[in-house]
Amino acid sequence: MPYVNIKITDEQVTPEQKRALIAGATQLLQSVLNKNPATTFVIIDEVNTDNWGVAGEQVTLRRLRQQ
Repeated sequence: MPYVNIKITDEQVTPEQKRALIAGATQLLQSVLNKNPATTFVIIDEVNTDNWGVAGEQVTLRRLRQQ
């Protein structure tokens, strides 16, 4: 029973994109490891950019600086 946890920043990810992530991760596990899609769980966690850090700083600040 595979469990996949995808963590992404909460920046305008559409329901269609989420469906594609779920389907793609499920298909990958089926293709590579012969796992049953019926027992494959995919969870998507959306994290606020204030709570996500890269290179020692918040992603929110990095995004603001890049504008």
